Amino acid sequence: MADKKISDARIAKEGVVEEIKARIQKAESFVIVDYKGLTVAQDTELRAEFRKNGVEYKVLKNRLVAIALKDLGYSDEFIKHLEGPSAIAFTYEDPAAAARIVLAGTKKFDKLTIKCGMLDGDYLDEKAVKDLAKLPSREVMLSILVGTLQAPISALARAVKAVSEKE
Repeated sequence: MADKKISDARIAKEGVVEEIKARIQKAESFVIVDYKGLTVAQDTELRAEFRKNGVEYKVLKNRLVAIALKDLGYSDEFIKHLEGPSAIAFTYEDPAAAARIVLAGTKKFDKLTIKCGMLDGDYLDEKAVKDLAKLPSREVMLSILVGTLQAPISALARAVKAVSEKE
């Protein structure tokens, strides 16, 4: 009977590891944070902000996250941060979304701290996560690109119009 409980627990943990691996593989980026000391109200506010921006925020067992990261071939840089209370914010569309929300959260709630992050499979230290958070959103970057591309065409159109008006 005891052996059955142990094997059931092991199977359950293996299932959780597979879920974590799936989230990591699907994620554009993630940020690992230490949330120790946040009140329930602060945590609820933070979670609401994550949900509103399409970011998945999970408190997961460090050991299971470490197993998932090792299985996926991630460096030990991540694993050394998996001590104490840890939560992970996964983002699947805007790579900077989780970092932006976490950075704003660290300014609002002094107990929230950034441990590390990942962008396109690469390790990000705390400073790199903060730098990522400062990038504009995808929509803003696209509008800047469109504006940049339109500027020479607009200038050419004005020049052609000015020449035709002189004649």
